[in-house]
Amino acid sequence: MKEARARIKINKLLEASGWRFFDSDKGHANISLENNVKLSHDDFERYGNDFEKFKNGFVDFLLLDENNFPFVVLEAKSEDNDPLIGKEQARRYAQSQNVRFIILSNGNLHYLWDLERGNPSIISAFPTYESLKYSESFKPSLSALSNEVVGNDYIALTQKPNYKDDPRWLSNPNKYISDENLKFLRPYQVSAIHSLQKSAEKGNDRYLFEMATGTGKTLISCGIIKLFLKTGNAKRILFLVDRLELEDQAWRNFSRYLKNDFTCVIYKENKGDWKKAEVVVSTVQSLSFNNKYKHCFSPTDFNLIISDEAHRSIGGNSRAVFEYFVGYKLGLTATPKDYLKNIDKISETDPRAWERRQLYDTYNTFGCSSGEPTFRYSLLDGVKDKYLINPIIADARSQITTQLLSDKGYSLEIENEEGKKEEQTFFLRDFERKFFSQKTNQIFCKTFIENALKDPVSGEIGKSICFCVSQNHASKITEILNQFAEELWPGKYNSDFAVQITSNISDSQQFTINFSNNNLNGHTKWLDGYKSSKTRVCVTVGMMTTGYDCQDILNLLLMRPIFSPTDFIQIKGRGTRKHTFAYKENESSNTTYEKEHFKLFDFFATCEYFESKFDYDQILKIELPSDSNDGGGDKAKKEEVSIFNVDPLETFSEKVVGSSGMKVDWKFFDKFETTIKNDLIIKEKYSQGDIEGIEEYIKSEIFEKPHNYFNLDKLRQAVKADRRIALKEFIEKIFGGISKLKSKDELLDDEFEKFLTIYKPESKYVLPIKNFLKAYITDHEIRDIVESKEYSRLATNPKVTMEDFKQLNGYREHVPNYVKDYVSINTFM
Repeated sequence: MKEARARIKINKLLEASGWRFFDSDKGHANISLENNVKLSHDDFERYGNDFEKFKNGFVDFLLLDENNFPFVVLEAKSEDNDPLIGKEQARRYAQSQNVRFIILSNGNLHYLWDLERGNPSIISAFPTYESLKYSESFKPSLSALSNEVVGNDYIALTQKPNYKDDPRWLSNPNKYISDENLKFLRPYQVSAIHSLQKSAEKGNDRYLFEMATGTGKTLISCGIIKLFLKTGNAKRILFLVDRLELEDQAWRNFSRYLKNDFTCVIYKENKGDWKKAEVVVSTVQSLSFNNKYKHCFSPTDFNLIISDEAHRSIGGNSRAVFEYFVGYKLGLTATPKDYLKNIDKISETDPRAWERRQLYDTYNTFGCSSGEPTFRYSLLDGVKDKYLINPIIADARSQITTQLLSDKGYSLEIENEEGKKEEQTFFLRDFERKFFSQKTNQIFCKTFIENALKDPVSGEIGKSICFCVSQNHASKITEILNQFAEELWPGKYNSDFAVQITSNISDSQQFTINFSNNNLNGHTKWLDGYKSSKTRVCVTVGMMTTGYDCQDILNLLLMRPIFSPTDFIQIKGRGTRKHTFAYKENESSNTTYEKEHFKLFDFFATCEYFESKFDYDQILKIELPSDSNDGGGDKAKKEEVSIFNVDPLETFSEKVVGSSGMKVDWKFFDKFETTIKNDLIIKEKYSQGDIEGIEEYIKSEIFEKPHNYFNLDKLRQAVKADRRIALKEFIEKIFGGISKLKSKDELLDDEFEKFLTIYKPESKYVLPIKNFLKAYITDHEIRDIVESKEYSRLATNPKVTMEDFKQLNGYREHVPNYVKDYVSINTFM
């Protein structure tokens, strides 16, 4: 039966990738059995699906091209055999048929082998005919890659400047080039590309650059892209980012520096003609959701995959996207693995445990398991070479935050639901989630305004980014900052001093671009003709962190606790870029100032938490007066905590629903779909790829409103879901982003395929892993047994026996870690 199951799975995989057993309106059949094997009716009767017992050898598939010539050899094995055991036989057969591509499969584990490229690579789907035909002209050469001469001018000339009125341009347009159109690679950027070339010369096809924020990883990517395309080591390249704002930012840079030679597109805007481009930019989220990458792409569609901020864009389900494609892999990260070297002994509940696994996974994924990246250029290197700057750390703590930071926490008496006073203790993580203090937020904002670095040209508060706990917190901080601004500088800002930039705000993505371009809400009113943004502070939660490029930032505010070293490094990196502030008052007067520092306002001892190596250049001690309302009595303590009274039940009635159900049950989803499709705001956000913004909008403006009272539970019931379908899935289904809402079993199969893609286990472990992974995800008892290490309980468990558990070997740990890091258990409940 294992042979039968393998054969059935392989047949389905072939058909799913567009290969045909029979003639159809899509074309002639292009699948045949190996030529030297003849099957009669008696053979089928005798052997059934046991197709490995023929005297002439294995019965393999031969995939044909449009001219009916051999194109791909598919070597099929039974489920309990390693596909690689047929490797040499398949090679001999492929060579005899003058075939370049080989697929090795046992139904669960599959390899694609390009005989002109190297070793077989694990794939999770079979490549399409069109994709392999595209790859046929791809002739990679590591020697060409390593021998290409790369200097600082490798991507210097971008495009001819358009100076129609400049006499030098008119007299010699091909020779005269403005500095604005030149971008030379810095010495360390050239060294990074050389390091990749040396690694390729050794036969490596995976590379990792560990480079500090602000060192120009996107510009280096331009050089790498040109290197691979020019030397014929890639025909098409995929550049993955993890945020929408970075998608447009990367596209603009690539278009600027590579425009003359190559075409670059953003995938979501070019879903029909991306195949015409050499460089495709996409957020990893848009490809990973509901395995869209499998439906839209073949494993061989890209020859080089670059993962920007690799520690993020290969985490979770994104890792499966990255590993799906067969080709060279380059990871870019600003987070050094050594950042966590002193926290080896930590519990699984410590947030740094997940962070450490993610960083180690990043290095292993890119072939750097030793911990040494292909190239490293740290923040200290950048500061030493005068390309980056260090911050001034402003450590600011109020009485309340000081107590929140302590082991004992911040305690106060509050009234419970019964009206009785009881002591409640709050800790750092509770700030703005369970605990709210208006006065603490006010003192934070006041401290910032009084101590912020000023713009050296206009003298106003320097451009700043404030990171808050939540969207509600961001709204409060924005309001407080605008109130202070109106009091201090009446008429200068008109509520534009601070702007909230979170996913629930319309056009928030464009706001980040405008802030970087210095025209958010217009230009400053402090100095006529000075090109600086009127808005001085962007208040956000998670946006404007990874990769956001705004060089004239002078202040960063950490108004929330940060427990992730990756997040801390990224946020801090928003200020490390150098900048020249310039103001041209008239033709003869041009004033410039160099950015020498930026200030990091640390309200929650984040630097101390991570044992930062930076000197605390400035300490701001905030101690509220003892007679203020932030200290003593019960009354004051009540004011510091928001207590919401219980809303009493006013009416109650019951009605029994008959066995036929209610009409609304089966019409409910249709009505919701119509509502969503007709909403102009939602349609606009979907065209921008802002799914998070749509979710927030639906929750606040559509859910639980009179007449329909839409909510997630009702939607799940309407589609008869056997699991907790997420709102994001409903949105994508409505707009055609996904073809169906998958069942629990289908999602479990997806997770199994992702696990295989990421961990690449030997064939003998595949079936035990499949059983254990599905059981661990769906069975609470199995999870409890493994986490408590009470393995004797497996003796009475029907899903995973002790023998099954023993067969897993090292995957007994990998499976639980995979589920903890990548799988949302609630989705399957």
